[in-house]
Amino acid sequence: MRVTFPCGGHPTTGYLAVPKSGSGPGVLVFQEWWGLVPQIERTCDRLADVGFTALAPDMYSGRSTTNPDEAGRMMMALEVPKVAADVKGAIEYLAAHPACSSAKVGATGFCLGGQLALFAACTYPSKIGACVDFYGVHPAIQPDVTKLRAPLLGVFAEKDAYVNAQVVGELAAKLTKAKKTFEFKTYEGVNHAFMNESRPDVFDADAALDAWNRAVDFLQSHVK
Repeated sequence: MRVTFPCGGHPTTGYLAVPKSGSGPGVLVFQEWWGLVPQIERTCDRLADVGFTALAPDMYSGRSTTNPDEAGRMMMALEVPKVAADVKGAIEYLAAHPACSSAKVGATGFCLGGQLALFAACTYPSKIGACVDFYGVHPAIQPDVTKLRAPLLGVFAEKDAYVNAQVVGELAAKLTKAKKTFEFKTYEGVNHAFMNESRPDVFDADAALDAWNRAVDFLQSHVK
């Protein structure tokens, strides 16, 4: 269901999915560069099906697109102070919601959303209990991994033109230097956005299922 909550002094919207039990550990789900589209809502629903209370905040204030050029412009228009305020508002709303049973919340997302999930975990380390970053990327939003406290699962694609092996290696080196707890999984032969079932040009069912199960297990282990 769509919900409205305050972020940085202004109202924003999001999509909230609650498990049939009525409550569960909280997980934030951050959108791809397309916006808060039905595919992200379905991701929240899938998390609710396995017992989580999932919230996807609308980082584009109601806008979405199917055009890659427009998506790129909307992604690049994001400003770090507003992103930080919106993330803070989403964390506070989810953590205080009666359907959220965990003291801390998890954070996950895809492409832009993967970077936002890691940004959330680094910017508000006392509030995030686990982070799952699916091939996160944004040139202007650079999380300070030295502040990360939550365990991190990174999921990547071998044929990713954006988050390639060099980018993944550099992130691993930063995390290792900062002595952070993380594990990375790169799926062979798949492309960026291989998790997105609404994009048959890149979706890979086998890799997506394995990555989903891996992510769910990780969140269940660390967000309680």
